[in-house]
Amino acid sequence: MEDVKIVELYLKREETAIRHTAEKYGNRLRALSKGIVGDFFTAQECENDTYLRAWNSIPPNEPYEYLYAYLARMIRRISLNRCRDRNRLKRSALLCELSAEMEQCIPAPDDTQCRIDEQLLQEALNGFLGNLKEEQRNVFLRRYWFLDSVSAIAKRYQMTGSKVKTMLFRTRSQLRAYLEKEGYQL
Repeated sequence: MEDVKIVELYLKREETAIRHTAEKYGNRLRALSKGIVGDFFTAQECENDTYLRAWNSIPPNEPYEYLYAYLARMIRRISLNRCRDRNRLKRSALLCELSAEMEQCIPAPDDTQCRIDEQLLQEALNGFLGNLKEEQRNVFLRRYWFLDSVSAIAKRYQMTGSKVKTMLFRTRSQLRAYLEKEGYQL
């Protein structure tokens, strides 16, 4: 079923919208969540929470053209929150590693001199990603949005692990330079 029709079902408050959403995007959403939480059953819970959140948020919002992105953003936040809740005392090594890598590129939100409007940063990041080659952009997003491991990315794009690491390092360096050029203090 087309996204437009699914969104129309949500707007009409028909429960079949959830079933159609699960049929079309359930596997992808679960895989995204499982990559973050590392547990199939927790990923299923996050998927169900995503459907509930979509049910409650779509009437004011109408994601006709970007339903999967809308749902992926929700499940990613839900999954990350579930990880944070589960690991309050001991942080996940993967999340710490990825956070440390990106801290070198993104301004610190707690530093008042570096505080920027979220919308402007989003536009700058989208501009940066739009200028990357498709392969480079896909590798970057797989690592920092979908939280895939370097080995999973290498396998997915038929590269060596060292090539993926090098590509990520260079892309982070380019991002840092791009944001500095746009006037962000890092």
